[in-house]
Amino acid sequence: MLDIHFKNIGTAQSSGSETIYELLYNLDKPSAKKAVIAKINTKEEPEARIVDLNYIPEKSLEVSVLFQDDEKTIETLNHSTAHIMASAISRIYPGAKFAIGPSIKDGFYYDFDIDIDISLNDLKNIENEMKKIISSNTVFEREDISKKQALEIFRDNPYKIEIINELKDENISIYRTGDFVDLCSGPHITNTSKVKAFKLLSIAGAYWRGSEENKMLVRIYGTAFFSKEDLKKYLERIERAKQSDHRKIGKDLDLFSFHDEAPGFPFWHPRGVILRNAVIDYWREIHVESGYKEIQTPIILNNELWKTSGHWDHYKDNMYFINIEDSDFAVKPMNCPGAILVYKTHQHSYKEFPLRYAELGLVHRHEKSGVLHGLFRVRNFTQDDAHIFTTNEYLGSEITNIIKMVNDIYEIFGFKDYHLELSTRPEDRIGTDEMWDEAELQLEKAMKENGLDYKINPGDGAFYGPKIDFHIKDALDRTWQCATIQLDFAMPELFDLYYMGEDNQKHRPIMLHRVVLGSLERFIGILIENYSGNLPLWLAPVQVIVLPISDKVSEYAERIFNKLREEGLRTEIDSRVESLDKKIRNAELAKIPAMIIIGEKEKESGTISLRKKSGGDLRGIELKELIYMIEDNINKKETSF
Repeated sequence: MLDIHFKNIGTAQSSGSETIYELLYNLDKPSAKKAVIAKINTKEEPEARIVDLNYIPEKSLEVSVLFQDDEKTIETLNHSTAHIMASAISRIYPGAKFAIGPSIKDGFYYDFDIDIDISLNDLKNIENEMKKIISSNTVFEREDISKKQALEIFRDNPYKIEIINELKDENISIYRTGDFVDLCSGPHITNTSKVKAFKLLSIAGAYWRGSEENKMLVRIYGTAFFSKEDLKKYLERIERAKQSDHRKIGKDLDLFSFHDEAPGFPFWHPRGVILRNAVIDYWREIHVESGYKEIQTPIILNNELWKTSGHWDHYKDNMYFINIEDSDFAVKPMNCPGAILVYKTHQHSYKEFPLRYAELGLVHRHEKSGVLHGLFRVRNFTQDDAHIFTTNEYLGSEITNIIKMVNDIYEIFGFKDYHLELSTRPEDRIGTDEMWDEAELQLEKAMKENGLDYKINPGDGAFYGPKIDFHIKDALDRTWQCATIQLDFAMPELFDLYYMGEDNQKHRPIMLHRVVLGSLERFIGILIENYSGNLPLWLAPVQVIVLPISDKVSEYAERIFNKLREEGLRTEIDSRVESLDKKIRNAELAKIPAMIIIGEKEKESGTISLRKKSGGDLRGIELKELIYMIEDNINKKETSF
């Protein structure tokens, strides 16, 4: 008999033929019903391995059971539902050839090759077939086979054959769900009845492996939850997100546009530039106060620079290149090499540190057309970058200062809820293991000293250093990774950077890469959606609009309009011959925060009436009182008016 130690539950004894689920069921039936997958720890394996509950343990193990509230179990549920969807599709469309079907954030998708057209109208039919499979309580059965056997099973599927041939391991796992068999490493839920709520959301085209040179496949997106209530909440959030889509609002408010002549490159309209500049002005104000020196570096730099920095070997596929007078250049995807060249123009002393360079740098990255998405995924964007050169003496305090700056800026923009992740060394990296050990240690130490909760994101660091990522939560309960702090010991080494120490000897500086907003374009897209276009007064492209009721008050309305403009407020006047209701409606659609109503009473009393977009009217107030109210709101950068 073998002991299976269930964390937080108890200990069960195994005869070597029982599954984890059966052992748990004998120990604690209510827990078994809520269990989804498990983590196992063995002396032979340095890291815990996630397995199905149908796994039969062969040796004494410590088993951590993961329940329905765990993030990993949601991924498993969605991955399993992708298999169920593929099984349903194979029943309805027997000729379909399946490619990949992973879980993704908030759901899953499956890509498949089929010769007939499939539209949104077909999703209901697929859902109905999925419900039959779910109600059948079909077990997810894992089978370990040889590569030769796998090639035989999937002999008619070129996509699976390609994947199998690339696998180095001769042992391959497949999963059977009734008649459907799929190439998969798992884990999966025990049986199909675990899927309590799901919805197929959309259909799209996707090139095999993201390459436009390959065949276009059909991709169906969906989502699954352990309860109908969770699905309902998610669908309501999706609907709110559709109404807040920054692409629609950007068009409606005339902020920006995209054109076929430059796919993935945003065109900013006058009102959009006002919004951008409002964000930039605040960014500059904070950076001047915090001791940063702003620089500007070229967009195009010689290829040799990118070879030195490591981008050539580690980031080349995402870059654009150009030849100038028989010399090869690249359009910069990042700002750091430019900042390094600025640093190298002078000899530096330890007395200058920490040296903080800030740059609103325009970068270009080669994104596939299929992933472009409004301002969220573009091919050129402005990074609110900073590169800090420092010594070990100031390293901890500089990281703390950045954390405080991020917190203060996010709070001003209305984002008070965020979490942190420590992204550690990727496989594709530069620098020594000793550099990475020290860099990860310093970032973790800084977060602990600041009393911050965080989680580890293994292998997701930049190729030159680990990083702290800030994930903000918006009004629609979505998270966005924006700010990052990257600690870099490698590039100062590659570029032979140094400073003169107190001992009059050369020493190597430490480099911090840092953004707060991340991409200015993406951050503005997030702002637009967070506020559903109803931007705070200090950010609104048009802050005030004057609405005269009739021509009789037009002269007085013009005086009010001119006075507001003289005060520096972004003001418009609607002098059209239209009803007041229509003017108010148009102003509301334009999401203008403050509407000044001018009628006969206001003209006679020399006052104005205020109607707020957020609700509430103020009648018969003095103009100077209104100006004070608006300017106070703007100066305090309030999130509402």
